[in-house]
Amino acid sequence: MKAGQFLTSTYLLDEDYFAQAVILLTECNEQGAMGFIINRPFARRFNELEEFKHSIAFPLYEGGPVDQEHLFFVHRRPDLIPGGEPAGEGLYIGGDFSTAVRLLNNKTLTEKDIRLFIGYCGWDREGLEAEIAEGSWTLSDSGQLLS
Repeated sequence: MKAGQFLTSTYLLDEDYFAQAVILLTECNEQGAMGFIINRPFARRFNELEEFKHSIAFPLYEGGPVDQEHLFFVHRRPDLIPGGEPAGEGLYIGGDFSTAVRLLNNKTLTEKDIRLFIGYCGWDREGLEAEIAEGSWTLSDSGQLLS
């Protein structure tokens, strides 16, 4: 497994929080794995969050069940958003959030450049490997995050 790969839930998770989830893995190392559900729009938009009520209406995604009190973002614009960490081919996680918000609000960034998530998915060391081995997930290199 590596950052930039996609997990798709199998029928074993059909009665679970992860039913029909597609997850972009953004980190895989000896401590564990991290990723975001990319196919689950959040019920509210960015400007509907109190702290960002003066921002533009921009889609949010339910990234996962962990730390749903915080926003996370994945983007394709390291030339505009400093400080991001590589998260797969041409993708970066995080960076200077204030810069990202400013670029969203002036429409320099679009949905093709950035995706905002509430929460994330996380696994402890070897946890994801065990779930893949039991058949809960299929792993692939193909998938589309920003298009």
